[in-house]
Amino acid sequence: MRVIHYHSASEIASVEAATLPRFNPSNFETQHADVHLCAESDAREVQARCSLWWKHVPAYQQHRVGIIGHYAAVESSAALSLLAEAENRLRAAGCTLAIGPMNGNTWHSYRFVTDRGSEPPFFLEPTNPAEWPLQFEKAGFSSLANYFSAVNSDLSRPDPRIDAVTTRIAEAGVVIRPATTDLRRELQAIYAVSQVSFRQNFLYTEIPEPEFIAMYEPILPVALPELVLIAERSAQCVGYLFGIPDLAQKARGLDVDTFIIKTVSILPQPEIRGLGTLLVAHAHELGHALGFRRCIHALMFEDNISLNISRHYAASMRKYTLYSKDLAK
Repeated sequence: MRVIHYHSASEIASVEAATLPRFNPSNFETQHADVHLCAESDAREVQARCSLWWKHVPAYQQHRVGIIGHYAAVESSAALSLLAEAENRLRAAGCTLAIGPMNGNTWHSYRFVTDRGSEPPFFLEPTNPAEWPLQFEKAGFSSLANYFSAVNSDLSRPDPRIDAVTTRIAEAGVVIRPATTDLRRELQAIYAVSQVSFRQNFLYTEIPEPEFIAMYEPILPVALPELVLIAERSAQCVGYLFGIPDLAQKARGLDVDTFIIKTVSILPQPEIRGLGTLLVAHAHELGHALGFRRCIHALMFEDNISLNISRHYAASMRKYTLYSKDLAK
């Protein structure tokens, strides 16, 4: 088994990796990776792959972070060889902590499904074989952060807190409206809120507006403006909720009876505390009126705020883990 280093999308495109899930080589450059590694058998078959980042990475404590992403493996010994080489390369770059799986930053796909439950995958949800997190653990990685998704199977269930929250938010001068049909134009305000509200999020990395808009553009044709809520105060966007139908149901030949709350983002202003809870309640009401039966609260960081919003409506359906390894040991 040998591990080969590649430094461009064109080099990666020349590699035959038929046994692995498809990888778009352009992601290497658009997601600003620093090197791509492939573990190849003696017959030059790629058995495992990943990309590494160390130049433009999230900050974490006092560490110099290195990122492992674009991960896939079909064979455990190849995975261990790949991860060992990834650690060596990150150490050589001066990194003291490896974090993965993460495709560069938290704007892109990251974390492994580690408790999949009984629900099938939903639209835009990252998926992985059960072996992949076990390979990270066998290589000495341990849990850095945990996440969950939850499902509300009764959109008519009231939240007793909503009346008081509604009054307080209205007194603060906040008006909630559905997005216009020009969702791309709404993304400018959504980006401005995200840039501020996510700044304190775990492993946050700022990205430019064009990159943010490019991430959302592929899903705009299938989004419903009625499920994208904009909260405004004095004509300025102070929060939003981005919902989207679960089109994975349609791909399975089922009627789409579920929508997904993909993102909720609120400016950190004390007078609008509770706006996130109100947006979720409004989304449930609107989804119910549109004929949806269920709502998935997707990919939430397992902290008090997310748990507090979700527990009033939904039950946990899936858990995810982001791993790390101290490279100084």
